[in-house]
Amino acid sequence: MEFTIKKVLITGGSGFLGINLIRYLHSRGFALVSLDLVEFNYPDMNDLITHVKGDIRDAALIDELTAGCQMVIHCAAALPLYPPEDIYTTDIEGTRNLCNAAAKHKIERFIHISSTAVYGIPDHHPIYETDKLEGVGPYGEAKIQAEEECFVLREKGICTPVLRPKSFIGPERLGVFDLLFDWAKSGKNFPVIGKGDNKYQLLDVEDLCEAVYQCLILPEEKVNDTFNIGAKKFGTIREDYQRVLDYAGYGRHIVGLPEKPVIWTLKVLEKLKLSPLYKWVYETASKDSFVSIEKAEKHLGFTPKFSNSESLIRNYQWYLEHYEDFRNLSGISHRVPWKQGILRLAKIFF
Repeated sequence: MEFTIKKVLITGGSGFLGINLIRYLHSRGFALVSLDLVEFNYPDMNDLITHVKGDIRDAALIDELTAGCQMVIHCAAALPLYPPEDIYTTDIEGTRNLCNAAAKHKIERFIHISSTAVYGIPDHHPIYETDKLEGVGPYGEAKIQAEEECFVLREKGICTPVLRPKSFIGPERLGVFDLLFDWAKSGKNFPVIGKGDNKYQLLDVEDLCEAVYQCLILPEEKVNDTFNIGAKKFGTIREDYQRVLDYAGYGRHIVGLPEKPVIWTLKVLEKLKLSPLYKWVYETASKDSFVSIEKAEKHLGFTPKFSNSESLIRNYQWYLEHYEDFRNLSGISHRVPWKQGILRLAKIFF
């Protein structure tokens, strides 16, 4: 396919995935427009792209921005720690606004970043794209309905790749992974739910960016489909997290905790708003969780560069190098540490 410069609208451009995509695609010659609720403030990219502060729930703004682009990459979403109303209106209604505008302006490609959260808590592994969808909680449910909006757009003749990535990590990722990195930096053992011998697949953000890039440039017949995206090489929770503790250099270890009492305790703490861990995290943390990436390998030529442990360590290296930049920040996005709440006090015992 002959490549010509395309103008691409990226929703959620100020977020963790958004900024990684912007850097990745700008280096490959795309003209980029970022849309996000949060101010775009990246000194290395501020003057190189167009950035707009706005809400995907603003249908008029979406219509205006989409009209000037040839392609859309839809990353914006209200994450699980947001109030349910914000999750539903952002993830469903916002996606509907984008799909309607894409159809109206005959966008060449609309790439939707979904999540493997659409599979809920599966009873088998690996998980395939054809397996049943059963979201857990508002976020999982909303992600399924957002995909349905995209499938309607696909039926209207717009090329609409839907990517279902595993939890993606790498430089600039904080969020729930700040727990592991903070405890490693503090020279603490790190607790996991259960024995930690469950296989849990992650994904490096650079590998996800490459998959998105292939969806932009490959022939439509290859990409107009739904794909799982994850690491090729991954071990158990105990094995992969231990690599981070080993790198930290304090001789600390992963400590398994009894599953049922811990989950019960975390449910109570969640209701009391004393813990950042939500149902889908603590109810899947002790279970196997990995998807088949065969379809993406076959159709997209997807070849992940990083294993789980390699991604975690390069994320931790970035964490150490930039610690002073975010040490006093907290929030509910992937780009800032989540408030540890009472879990910070638990460090005393490890």
